[in-house]
Amino acid sequence: MAEASASKKRKVQADVVQPQLQASSRFSVPGLTLQEYSIKAPLDHHSENSQEIDIFFRVVEGTSKLHCKQPFLLYLQGGPGFEAPRPTEASGWLRAAINSFKIVLLDQRGTGRSTPVTAASLARIGNSEEQAAYLQHFRADSIVQDAELVRQQLVPQDMQEGRWAILGQSFGGFCCVQYLSAAPQGLTEVFLTGGLPPDVNQPCAAESAYRALYKRVLLQNAKYYARFPQDIALVQRIVHYLDQQPDGGAKLSNGSILRPRTFQMLGLQGLGSSGGFERLHYLLETAFDGPDLSMAFLKGFETWMPWAANPIYALLHESIYCQRTASNWAADRIRQAEFSQAFDAKSSADNSLPVNFTGEMVFPWMFDDFAELRSLKAAAELVAHKKDWKELYDCNKLHETTIPVASASYFEDMYVDFDHAQATAKHISGIRQWITNEFHHSGLRDDGQRILDVLMAFSRGMMPLS
Repeated sequence: MAEASASKKRKVQADVVQPQLQASSRFSVPGLTLQEYSIKAPLDHHSENSQEIDIFFRVVEGTSKLHCKQPFLLYLQGGPGFEAPRPTEASGWLRAAINSFKIVLLDQRGTGRSTPVTAASLARIGNSEEQAAYLQHFRADSIVQDAELVRQQLVPQDMQEGRWAILGQSFGGFCCVQYLSAAPQGLTEVFLTGGLPPDVNQPCAAESAYRALYKRVLLQNAKYYARFPQDIALVQRIVHYLDQQPDGGAKLSNGSILRPRTFQMLGLQGLGSSGGFERLHYLLETAFDGPDLSMAFLKGFETWMPWAANPIYALLHESIYCQRTASNWAADRIRQAEFSQAFDAKSSADNSLPVNFTGEMVFPWMFDDFAELRSLKAAAELVAHKKDWKELYDCNKLHETTIPVASASYFEDMYVDFDHAQATAKHISGIRQWITNEFHHSGLRDDGQRILDVLMAFSRGMMPLS
């Protein structure tokens, strides 16, 4: 009876039709050739009757015939909720990587050309409960299962036994660590750049992560104002102007309201990456046109805020830390309980103190202030209070892994706290880290060739332990 049951199970598995890759455009940019593909994936990888979504990716390689037999490297973008890079030439880390790999640039589900999640697409799904149920399938675990579908169809068995290397930047590194937990059999080596998730053994690392990150953000604010002390008074003037408007803020062309608290969010891009201080300063210097805020500044602020095209970031950012429990708007709770004075824009401006910008945090009031997020407020509340998130990391498997793992870990990272990342590194067997304060979180973009050279040397034993 048991033999018959096992035979029937094998037959059912054999009858399952694997999704097939669909190739489309092939084109070239200077130094690179790009082949586009798509594949169907279930929205819910754990349901036999799930609806399907599209997963899109590009395979990028050098133009020389010497590149034909290279192994594959999957690149996982930071975020969550941002599409893969769109190369225009062989530059940056891509230029370095094509010497060793064919690179797979995956639009993570919900981004780019992979059945995008937008306010309009979520509205078509139904009410807020249905939207929240849909959104639960867009975390790292689902992204990794999508990647496995792609790998099984793309990578030939005679090439490293059908396995590939993976490179994760920031949130993409979180996905890589989840990959090590869920499907290490598909991997040859793992490279992380600012991508060690914090405290993977905690049910939810959001509170401890944000508590540490607020302190790092305050340090970056201090460095910014030391670099541009003339901006202290300018920022105070902007805050006073916004606070004195009839609605407590300036109305933007898209219907959003620029209040002091939303103005402070410029720190998300301005404080933690190479060149960010300068970009923030140049934006602020355009702030006023006579007594009023200038159109250049208001349009610049809109450009810095990605919510219209990339709402997943606001909706799911805190959930990337969650296993088995809810985040309950952790960044907002920690700010109010422990950092309310430090980030009180009006009080700081009124008392002639520097106004601190915030960092990589999301807040419930964003779904009031930003027009493109207002229709998603109810769904966002449900996501924030969802308690039954699935496990993302298996510490036992991480302890047992034999896959080479190399990490560029940035000591002064404003987005991924170094100390909490080290708590995770202790769980990953054999991890080699390049610990440096030479780079910000944007190190891969700033000097990708050097970083990849070091990580590959670590992974392949060319830099032995001293």
